[in-house]
Amino acid sequence: MSPHVASFFHPDSHTFSYVVHDPASRQAAVIDPVLDYDPDTDAVGAGPLQPLLAHVRAHALEVRWLLETHAHADHVSAGRWLKQQWPQASLAMGSGIVEVQRTFAPRYGLEMPTDGSQFDHLFADGEHFDVGGITAEVIAVPGHTSDSVAYRIGDAVFTGDSLFMPDGGTARCDFPGGDAALLYRSIQRLLALPDTTRVFICHDYGPGGREVANETTIGDQRARNIHLHEGVSEGEFVAIRQARDATLVEPKLMHASVKANIQGGA
Repeated sequence: MSPHVASFFHPDSHTFSYVVHDPASRQAAVIDPVLDYDPDTDAVGAGPLQPLLAHVRAHALEVRWLLETHAHADHVSAGRWLKQQWPQASLAMGSGIVEVQRTFAPRYGLEMPTDGSQFDHLFADGEHFDVGGITAEVIAVPGHTSDSVAYRIGDAVFTGDSLFMPDGGTARCDFPGGDAALLYRSIQRLLALPDTTRVFICHDYGPGGREVANETTIGDQRARNIHLHEGVSEGEFVAIRQARDATLVEPKLMHASVKANIQGGA
């Protein structure tokens, strides 16, 4: 089955958020929503959410799920903020968040539960749930972070920070808990999906000056992804990824984002 997918771009963090709904029942899931955050004043703003909220209202959608693909390091999640707007929605992410909480809470001196209880539901790898009449599947894709998951909803897969657009390659693996070899194996699971599967990515930076983009297919990824197109070995990928990661700077909002996002955006 084919869900309707609406995308919303946050230029400050180059993040795409999604509203995914079943046209028959109008039940919906929101994936990776973003709040504005000003590190100078510690203030958050809901400006980026206004088009998303307007879309939900215009289509009379019932949001049942607020889904995070991982604890992001470049923006503050709007998951907790949206939970206040839609109390009926379940705030959920992969069960690997427990490991991430146990890694980062002591680093930041946070006195908080490290059992994932800030979320309504923690998904196991391979778990299924429904968006209206459309079946969704959780696919664990650790490597960028240890809690990373992708959501396959009907004929669409939302890859989080694993696969980017083919000319963007893949996500960095140099954060605590990251592992390039593990990311290679995770992405092989995604590339085993049917070629026609629609792929929706979480970040795009417009490499080469092109306009930002967010949708591709598994077949296109397998044929053209610059880091692990068909024929690239695990060892080759690890060398490519590690060389690239050595050139990257820390995300500007990493510390504020991680502290908030391991608590569901609190």
